[in-house]
Amino acid sequence: MTDSQRQMTGAEMVVQALKDHGVEHLFGYPGGAVLPIYDALFQQEDVRHILVRHEQGAGHAAEGYARSTGKPGVMLVTSGPGATNAVTPLQDALMDSIPLVCITGQVPTTLIGSDAFQECDTVGITRPCTKHNWLVKSVADLPRILHEAFYVATSGRPGPVVVDIPKDVQFATGTYTPPAPTDAHKTYQPKRSPEIERIRAAVELMAAAKRPILYTGGGVINSGPQASQLLRELVSLTGFPITSTLMGLGAYPASGDNWLGMLGMHGTYEANMAMHDCDLMVCIGARFDDRITGRLDAFSPGSRKIHIDIDPSSINKTVHVDLPIIGDVGAVLTDIVGAWRQMAGDAKPARLADWWRQIALWRGRNCLNYKPNADVIMPQYAVQRLYELTRDRETYITTEVGQHQMWAAQFYGFEEPNRWMTSGGLGTMGYGLPAALGVQIAHPDALVIDIAGDASVLMTMQEMSAAVQHDAPIKIFILNNQYMGMVRQWQQLLHGNRLSNSYTEALPDFVKLAEAYGCVGLRCQKPGDLDDAIQEMIDVRRPVLFDCRVANLANCFPMIPSGKAHNEILLPDEATDEAVATAIDAKGRALV
Repeated sequence: MTDSQRQMTGAEMVVQALKDHGVEHLFGYPGGAVLPIYDALFQQEDVRHILVRHEQGAGHAAEGYARSTGKPGVMLVTSGPGATNAVTPLQDALMDSIPLVCITGQVPTTLIGSDAFQECDTVGITRPCTKHNWLVKSVADLPRILHEAFYVATSGRPGPVVVDIPKDVQFATGTYTPPAPTDAHKTYQPKRSPEIERIRAAVELMAAAKRPILYTGGGVINSGPQASQLLRELVSLTGFPITSTLMGLGAYPASGDNWLGMLGMHGTYEANMAMHDCDLMVCIGARFDDRITGRLDAFSPGSRKIHIDIDPSSINKTVHVDLPIIGDVGAVLTDIVGAWRQMAGDAKPARLADWWRQIALWRGRNCLNYKPNADVIMPQYAVQRLYELTRDRETYITTEVGQHQMWAAQFYGFEEPNRWMTSGGLGTMGYGLPAALGVQIAHPDALVIDIAGDASVLMTMQEMSAAVQHDAPIKIFILNNQYMGMVRQWQQLLHGNRLSNSYTEALPDFVKLAEAYGCVGLRCQKPGDLDDAIQEMIDVRRPVLFDCRVANLANCFPMIPSGKAHNEILLPDEATDEAVATAIDAKGRALV
């Protein structure tokens, strides 16, 4: 036995592994099957445990922590319902490529399969919603598995993992071996460096394109800060227009000259039209999901496509591409920028002039226009004012899911990566509040705001209690329209305005609810009072529930109806008071 190897219990091994992997914060909820680990946590001070009020909250808080720091988020839950309550954040992390290490307790090995109290097949249940999972049957295997878990969660395309530890393994004594100094693994070795021939081919296609577009996603942010800087350098060198998925916001600054805004179902007119009419699409760290592609047989019909991704399974999964490049986004962009400099230097190609003139025409449509109201707060205006009053601070934004999420993406300009936390792939209502808790724990001096909806926020409202306990002054900015807004909008536009169960008739008084939790409650109903109320929210160093009463029936546009092509986008009619839609064709003419 070497000096680095020590005898300890399985529970102590868990805590030691957390320390060895640099974990400073752990989100969890105790139960019988993890009490040995909680006892080990009690006897040390290096890892701070954040007690949540529901295991789903632990997972989303760990996601927010991970996405705002670039480090893996870690959660600890008990067996049975503790593990099943973690399924939603695990699936959320899987779809959005978030590194998450979930440690679950399990009944003793002698009781597995006997329907023991709080037993479930955790490995079976979580197999489809994790990158990998383990059931630890011997304390001798525990150190290796814990180290593998962190490696798998953070290597290649990030994602969630589960380590299921029976209670008798936690009590057992064994030899702890620290993680090896190298990150090599026998079987899981994601390809990071691209093939140089494909880099040259990509640069040749880019140099010949007359109507190119950079289509970027969350993979740029997952690759680290260097990838975002390289992306900005590439845009500067090439002069290409750039758009992004919901998950990629902030990798390129919203104030940048080449920024077209977010694309997809609620993306800008110019971004979607450029995607439709481009002759070369360079997809960087995105996966061609259905919110982006719309109707597949009409998706960017005249373009050649380059796809850069670290996950080989994403290549040609939904859209056939002409040139796949497998590798880490940062490594690929390093090579592309270097190759472009060798070929073209710093000169921006003049051949793009016509393309930018066309984009200017699309931009002139002012697709995010809405009609202000002197008496009622429009939700778009609320987000705009929030942005203007917080843009110069160290601000992190989380959201729930629905109309407010899209308005936040449209009207809050992100200049840096890792400042935007939202549920993209799974679309999880209730994500934003616990995610804000995780972000605030990671950045105690930052301003952390959850732009929420009145329906979504109620799903995990209990985590306000956790925010109070842990002195996390999160701000929950609720765009309260008394509807499940996106459900109501789809019912109005696509289901004959039959508003089936989308109106919330028994909402709580959010100000009184805040006071009940020991938070600060604020309410604003008039546009003229909004700035002062937002400033009051910012200045309070306590958790805040801000009830912002907005127009009840405002719709979120632009909108590409499900199954439609990019050039079948619906835009707001600027000539009417109500938010109704008119379809616009590729030349900007209203379709009758």
